[in-house]
Amino acid sequence: MTDTSHIPEQAEDEISLLDLLQTIVDNLRLLILGPLVVGLVALGISFAVPPTFTATVKFLPPQQQQSAAASMLASLGGLGGLAGAAAGIKNPADQYLAFMKSNSVQDALIERFKLEERYATQFKTDTRAVLTGSTRAVSGKDGLISIEIDDKDPQFAADLANAHVQELQQLLARLAVTEAQQRRAFFEKQLSLVQAKMIAAEQALRATGVNSSVLKSNPTSAVAAVAALKAQVTAQEVKVGAMRGYLVDTAPDFKQALNELSNLRAQLAKQEKDEPASAAGQGDYVAKYREFKYQETLFDLFAKQFELAKIDESREGAVIQVLDAAQPPEKKAKPKKALIAIIATLAAGFALLLFVFIRQALRNANKDPESAQKLATLKTSWQKALGKAN
Repeated sequence: MTDTSHIPEQAEDEISLLDLLQTIVDNLRLLILGPLVVGLVALGISFAVPPTFTATVKFLPPQQQQSAAASMLASLGGLGGLAGAAAGIKNPADQYLAFMKSNSVQDALIERFKLEERYATQFKTDTRAVLTGSTRAVSGKDGLISIEIDDKDPQFAADLANAHVQELQQLLARLAVTEAQQRRAFFEKQLSLVQAKMIAAEQALRATGVNSSVLKSNPTSAVAAVAALKAQVTAQEVKVGAMRGYLVDTAPDFKQALNELSNLRAQLAKQEKDEPASAAGQGDYVAKYREFKYQETLFDLFAKQFELAKIDESREGAVIQVLDAAQPPEKKAKPKKALIAIIATLAAGFALLLFVFIRQALRNANKDPESAQKLATLKTSWQKALGKAN
């Protein structure tokens, strides 16, 4: 036969839905009036909280455009490849967001608006943290960047938002960010180095004391061709060195660059071998003339690309185009009184519901001698743990 002696006991331990409903009905006034009172109190407190205003500025960052020099980079060979490798950012907007969060921009804003005094901070690191907390900069899918500033003063919030754009513009003026700027900075540096070497080579050539008759008899065209070819080899070597930084040795472009370098070197070796005997007989003059023509060819290459980069930079420009300048907001952004009251009401209702269930469970437990004994033991252990036991 089946043992059914434990069935009544199990039925007594089960939570009855009717009992829960009865508990709610018995405490219905508390469950309704309590959350309402808490919500009203929270609403009243929200009126005492100083309002926070949010000012927003939207701008279009500098755009990466196809430069006019792109079609002429082939004439430069390896140097054009290096300039192209230096440019190209996967997501320029992320870079501008990082610029605005940089210490350079934040420190300039701190000094400009005396934020250490306004935020009552002792260290600049703390001031930066407060400024970061009140600033939100996001990039949208439309390509626009938005800067939102929270502050108690609407005019100050607008001024601080617009100042972010102004300080970013000043930072970009000192940096080479766009493709044209990077090429201009690269060629400007190389141009100054080659110019100094060309002047030194010219002075060394003049110091040889070769007169005009010797100059006319010397096959300068052959020497110039060798110097130009040597300059192309140097340019290709620069390209290969640059490509090692972003390509593996097995990449097709890298292999092609190596083949081109090998061909140029072979041509240079052949030109030097076939150099006329009369040119070789000039000795020191020919060597210095070749060095001068080599530096002159490099200087012409760099000068041409430098001028093109300057034109592209002036056309492209690291100009930030402000779409919507920040204006003093007319409405506060925080606190949202209705939302605060609703959240406080719901939280209080949940807490009171949990309270009445626990209180009813304790009352039911006290009616059962076994449960009452367990509660008494638990109370004694709790007091002992807190050091309140006798």
